Amino acid sequence: MGKLIPNEPLIYERSDGVVYAHYRDRPEIPRWIIGGDPGAVAREQGRLCDYSAWIEMTDMCAENPTLMKLMDKLVTTYYMIKDNK
Repeated sequence: MGKLIPNEPLIYERSDGVVYAHYRDRPEIPRWIIGGDPGAVAREQGRLCDYSAWIEMTDMCAENPTLMKLMDKLVTTYYMIKDNK
């Protein structure tokens, strides 16, 4: 959402850890995310995980060789796809 509409009241809602806002008198404008639990917000935005979960996974690679091998494949695949764009 770019700029808010002046003098238009907002309604705030929390659902499944995500906080949304929407205009009380403008139902044609859909609600938008304004905050909440980082994991819940990430899931609502279609992301696999939030940043703290990613850091936790990468830290676990030091103690789990199977996870390290899979993460290595994931990162390699990411760079291959990224370079082909």
